[in-house]
Formats: sequence, structure tokens, C-alpha cells
Amino acid sequence: MCFVGFVVSNSGVDLAPYRTFLVELAEKSGDFIRPLYGQPGLAVETKGDLSPVTAADRGAEDLLRALIAKKFPAHGIIGEEFGSERDDAEFVWVLDPIDGTKSFITGVPLWGTLIALLHRGQPVLGCIHQPVLGQLMIGDGTTTTLNGCAVRCRATTRIEDATLLYSDPLNPAKYADGPRHDALLQRAKLVRTWGDCYGYLLVAAGWADVMLDPIMNPWDIAALIPCVRGAGGMITDWRGGAPFPAQSTVACATAALHAQVMVALHVAA
Repeated sequence: MCFVGFVVSNSGVDLAPYRTFLVELAEKSGDFIRPLYGQPGLAVETKGDLSPVTAADRGAEDLLRALIAKKFPAHGIIGEEFGSERDDAEFVWVLDPIDGTKSFITGVPLWGTLIALLHRGQPVLGCIHQPVLGQLMIGDGTTTTLNGCAVRCRATTRIEDATLLYSDPLNPAKYADGPRHDALLQRAKLVRTWGDCYGYLLVAAGWADVMLDPIMNPWDIAALIPCVRGAGGMITDWRGGAPFPAQSTVACATAALHAQVMVALHVAA
């Protein structure tokens, strides 16, 4: 077992106490969610945006909110299931209790719990937790660990050598330029739909090279940024702009690879 310490963020904030609390949040929410995974009797409801939700999503967010309110009552919270509280506070926690609920309800373990800490509106700490597989990734924008061991993105610089991941094959045509996206897929060495937050874990851990999502929410994105950046990767919105706040995400193992992906997505051949 190895461990790499997190001490100070780029903004000068001492992250050590928040990192310890982040681990506690991940472990306790994981303990709540794990017994509900793979249960055929778990009820699935459809929200107004047509996305699924379960008692696991709602219960985990309730738990996380209660823990945060007790430990840091002045902090704000933004959550997928129950909205925002004090979202203009200096420190704000951003919660997605189950990112990848569609995978969760079909027994596929490519989902996770996303927890991020914003300082003055920008993510400084984040985790991707897959409690069934026992994987906890934590990043602070400078360093990223997976189960306590430092990880780095691969050194891939060419699309033709890349493993490329995305969440939903229908979304690029709905929200971006479908034909250019499809042409990009044709160039990649390997293409898989190992998506949602797990795809970003794979990029940051050095198992994949590109992860694409043309439509995202703040709770989908915030925790990914410190993890990808801490592993040496590059993460932006779909057009290469700031990743937060944003409504889309592109993560790449290297800046050179990211530049090629941007050209492929936006420059006519």
C-alpha cells in the first residue's frame, strides 16, 4: 500500500483536513450504496429530465449532505438530487452520489460517486469512488492517487495510438457534431463506451487516453478536473475552453493528444 500526501492547493489552501474528510465521505457513502447495487427489487424512478434515479442516489446524497453540514456547517453544497445550498460560500461541496445510474440499475459496475470541493468557485479537490470494485481515486490538481498510490496519464500523443472512451453513442449527434465525432472514433486504435465517471478514472490511471462527453452538468464535472490534472492530463470543455463551469468535457492524456482531438472535432477536413 502506498500513499502520497496532499498538503496545499494551487490557491494556497491547506487541503489536508479536507482530504481526510473526503475519504470519510467516500467510505460512508460507499457503505450505503454497496448493498443496493445489483438488487433486482430496487425501484427505479424517472426524473423530469428523463434520467433514472433510485433510493441509492437519494439516500447517498442525503447521507453526504448530513455529514458535511455537521463537519463544515458554513460550507455550501451543490448536489444532483437535492439542489444547492449556500452555493456562493467560499467552500462548496459538489455531489453526484451515483454518476452512471443507468449502469448502476443494469448491474454494470462502470459508475461511481463523485465528490468535489470548490474553493471560490473552482475545483481544488475531487474523488471518483467505485465502492463495488474497491477503487478510490483522489486528485488535487497536482497529484492523483488510486487507492493511495500515485497514478499518471499515459504519454500517448497520437489519436491513432489512443484508447478512446465515451458515455453515450447518441449524444454527439444530439449536442455536438455527430459526423466529426464519428470520424474521430474511426481514427482511434481502440474505442469503447466505458463511460461516465469511470472513463475519466481510466484516463487518469493510465489505462485509456481520451474521454468525451458533449453534455454534462456541474456535478458531473467538478470532481473529474483535479483527478485528471493531478495525473498530468488535460481537461477542457468540448471546444477547448475552461472545464468548470461548463456543459461538456474532453479529457486527454497529453496536451498534444488534446490538440489533435480538438482539430478532429472542430476543423473541417
